[in-house]
Amino acid sequence: MKRLASLLSASAMIALALPADAQDHSMHDMQGMRMPSAKPTAKPKSKTKPKPKPATPAPRRSQPVTKPASAAPAKPATATSGHQGHDMSGMAMPMGPAQPAPAQDNGAMPGMGMPADHAGHEMAAMSSGESVGTDLPAGSAPAPTPPMDHYADLQFPPADMAHARDMMMRESGGQTMATVMFNLAEYQARKGRDGYRWDGEAWLGGDINRLTIKSEGEGVLRQGVEAAEVQALYSRAIGPYFNLQAGVRHDFKPSPSRTYAVIGFEGLAPYWFEVEGAAFLSDKGDLLGRLEGYYDQRITQRLVLQPRAELNLSAQDVPESRIGAGLSSAELGLRLRYEITRQFAPYIGVSYEAKTGQTARYVRGNGDDPTTTSVVAGVRIWF
Repeated sequence: MKRLASLLSASAMIALALPADAQDHSMHDMQGMRMPSAKPTAKPKSKTKPKPKPATPAPRRSQPVTKPASAAPAKPATATSGHQGHDMSGMAMPMGPAQPAPAQDNGAMPGMGMPADHAGHEMAAMSSGESVGTDLPAGSAPAPTPPMDHYADLQFPPADMAHARDMMMRESGGQTMATVMFNLAEYQARKGRDGYRWDGEAWLGGDINRLTIKSEGEGVLRQGVEAAEVQALYSRAIGPYFNLQAGVRHDFKPSPSRTYAVIGFEGLAPYWFEVEGAAFLSDKGDLLGRLEGYYDQRITQRLVLQPRAELNLSAQDVPESRIGAGLSSAELGLRLRYEITRQFAPYIGVSYEAKTGQTARYVRGNGDDPTTTSVVAGVRIWF
């Protein structure tokens, strides 16, 4: 009997000392985790009372498992029921490949991904096969008209809003401004006939409507002014970069003086070319034309190279003014200026002018050379 009691007592102690992983955990399996099985327990061979084994078995080495590079590290499982003794503390659990999260089915959750007030309509339309959203074909229907031109007048006194809009327009381009600029104001050194030249304009007005005054001319030292003209023009903006101009021109020199009706344009062409053109109809019926342009090539923030060209044309011979039909003259120049400030920039350069056709014959008849090359020095100024 004592031997039988000893065997029963040893069996009870062994059963109590069984490791936790030998129990049935079929309902606690974690996805991607392999649970190691318990070692079989050998029955004691001796009659002595065996010592109980620790409740937590010694950790066993697990074989390394290669995880995909894109798999996120698995988090340890957390017991959510009364099985905290089953988390097998100290045992390295080999982890299987991380399983991708199931795709979320927005169709099974009404209103998901869209405003709540449209969820029922969208789901009903999709269930009936009706096209919605971006599935609708492109249309050409006009946009709905606004309830009024100035919607803020519904919330604020209309008189106050009208005054605010007027002030905004004045401060954002509706002011009256004025500018005076001389693109050329120079001394011309040439063989035997040193001279001078000017070309400038001034305007007064706003962004749309302006009064523009232009003047240009040239002369020879100790011989006086050879050519001088003044234009008074109304300038109207016809786009962001161009103005249409119309007015009158009066030539003081050479004699006899002439007065012309003028229509022309000026503005900024693509690639930052400043261009200007005009047609002149004199009070004697003579038709003349002029095209000019220049380009500011910045070498540094202050050093600027400016090539410039000017062409003068005539529809007929004008013997009184010594002008021939066709291309009467052309001028090409290259000037390098240094901007001490944006408004004041001295320059040096070279200018070549040639009379052509009948105009050249008029010049030769006066004993002069129809072509002239000059070294120039001057200042470009505006304020």
